[in-house]
Amino acid sequence: MRIPAHSVCTAIRDDIVAGVYERGSRLTEELLARRYGVSRVPVREALRTLEAEGFVVTRRHAGACVAEPTEQEAADLLEMRMLLEPLGAARAAQRRTEAHLKVLRGLVRLGQERARRGNSEDLRSLGGWFHETLAQASGSPALTSTLAQLRHKIAWMYAVEAPANPVESWAEHGGIVDAVARGDSDRARTITALHTERATAAHRLRFPGGQPGGPGALGAVERTDRVRTSQHPVNTPSLRH
Repeated sequence: MRIPAHSVCTAIRDDIVAGVYERGSRLTEELLARRYGVSRVPVREALRTLEAEGFVVTRRHAGACVAEPTEQEAADLLEMRMLLEPLGAARAAQRRTEAHLKVLRGLVRLGQERARRGNSEDLRSLGGWFHETLAQASGSPALTSTLAQLRHKIAWMYAVEAPANPVESWAEHGGIVDAVARGDSDRARTITALHTERATAAHRLRFPGGQPGGPGALGAVERTDRVRTSQHPVNTPSLRH
């Protein structure tokens, strides 16, 4: 697989999220360079970036390895998203453009149509697009970047059950857009907070390699309300909220 050098980081991150590289496994520059069809220089730069993002750790005598996040670290990510998604919606109500509204409304129409038909795979993609666009409408590159990184890491650490009532879920999406369109920051924040909380309850911790993890690894699958003691621009469908 040959990819542009500047896309190496995205490709490695996507493969980590998809489980191509198991938690704790070594990431050697030579093998990665061969896999993606690039030199070792962009691979080395990508590994530094992924270490800063928390996907990779450097271990003595082993070099770069896929990180093994703890249950508490995973729970913290969900809590951070529950705080930041509503903030992003409130900012979007103040800063969105007509272009953002057009995309958001189109996604809601498609989502509501697919929800009525029960097409869960389409809903997964549309949900990812919706929340990416909503974050971009906040007008804050830092917030947009942070939320994108959170979604990647949450997708890596959690499996997500389909909504029990997808029609209701997409009605909430529509309510968020209506509030954003009216410039009602408080309403946008409130609906998004409720929506994100409900979505969070459907997250279940993954097992590394399908087996319970050892010390420091993600442990047994459990309900998020216990845990919670707590690729890309608009058209990236890979993450579902």
